[in-house]
Amino acid sequence: MLPTATLQTLDNGLKLVLVPDDHVESVCFGLFVASGSRHESAGDAGISHFIEHMLFKGTATRTALEISQAIEGRGGNFNAWTSEEGTSFFARLPGDFLAAGVDIIADMFSNAAIPDAEFARERMVILEEMKMYDDEPDSVASENLSRSLFPGNPVGLPIVGTEKTLMAMTPARLRDYMRKAYVPSATTAVVAGRFDAKEAVRLVERALGELGGGPPPSFERMNARTRPVREVRAQRDIQQTQLALGYRTFGVRAPVRKRSAASVFDGLMGRSMSSRLFQSVREKRGLSYDIRSQLQLFDETGGWAVTAGVDSARAGKALEAIDRELARIRAKRPSAPELRRTKEYLTGNFRLGLEQVMSRMFYFGSCVQTFGRVIQPDQVVADIAAVTADDVLSVANEILDEKNRAVSWVTPKSAKRQA
Repeated sequence: MLPTATLQTLDNGLKLVLVPDDHVESVCFGLFVASGSRHESAGDAGISHFIEHMLFKGTATRTALEISQAIEGRGGNFNAWTSEEGTSFFARLPGDFLAAGVDIIADMFSNAAIPDAEFARERMVILEEMKMYDDEPDSVASENLSRSLFPGNPVGLPIVGTEKTLMAMTPARLRDYMRKAYVPSATTAVVAGRFDAKEAVRLVERALGELGGGPPPSFERMNARTRPVREVRAQRDIQQTQLALGYRTFGVRAPVRKRSAASVFDGLMGRSMSSRLFQSVREKRGLSYDIRSQLQLFDETGGWAVTAGVDSARAGKALEAIDRELARIRAKRPSAPELRRTKEYLTGNFRLGLEQVMSRMFYFGSCVQTFGRVIQPDQVVADIAAVTADDVLSVANEILDEKNRAVSWVTPKSAKRQA
């Protein structure tokens, strides 16, 4: 049986989602803030990610060690992530300790100290994180593809920012940014797992219900008339060529039928070992060890990408093989058996993922942060089941629009230029 959730809004505008399950031992509490890298100005690039790191470095009443001991000392764990359109931080604990989880996560949200010494050390940690990504050719290919698909807009820039913007940041600037962005109107709290609903509401209201603040942060919308950069190349000291091919497309405000069809299109093309691209490029032609696709939808824009590591001498053939599959899906509807298998794969994968309490927290938190409302999982399953072969053909032709295409290569320094 799929989980269900309820949503209520506190008097100060903070949204609270409850996802109860008495058959598990754990409870997750997380805060989802609608403030990510695309909300940043050019001078503040990477500040949301920096704040995420600093949330764990202590509050007005707790040191970083005390925060860790309070969660891990009860057998729990905690973490955070930053995306283009949001930041989330969360804790998972045995169900008996929900009060501690709410208290600590709310304290991090409301009272992050951002001490100078910790700030200086963590800046160096993030610099090393940047170097790590720059050493990963698949990350370089994907980041360059994002820049190419969304030129001139923060949504296409690295979430970690740049060394220049990172070095210009100060603890005071981070605190000021948090005061403006970390407001109840931009925040969704989620409680998922074993808990008493009335007690959960009481705990969240006590910890966060009195907070004030202004409107949620805004972002620069993508100019649809700005075309992607057709091709970008980089070189690294590597042995294999990394390819990232993508198309800019619609966002999450598109009709649900179109979004569901896009998910099926993505699943059919490159989400699994039985997908068309994996079977054609790897299994039949041996041109890549790992090839996959990803659909990423933002508010008003989005992208669909194919990534693969290929032999440099056969990179041109690999791209030709990919393009043949893209042409095929644009020309002919998928067969009934293929469509059925793909939809069953997507819905099965979705349902199995929701067995995990933390996955439920992520799903409902992201859902409310994105749409402002709960979309029950059984509705997602029904929407995918309703997709037809005509829907897939239509959305494939809309997504695979040549004027919205970009290709990113990362090649070995010694490799000759490929197609």
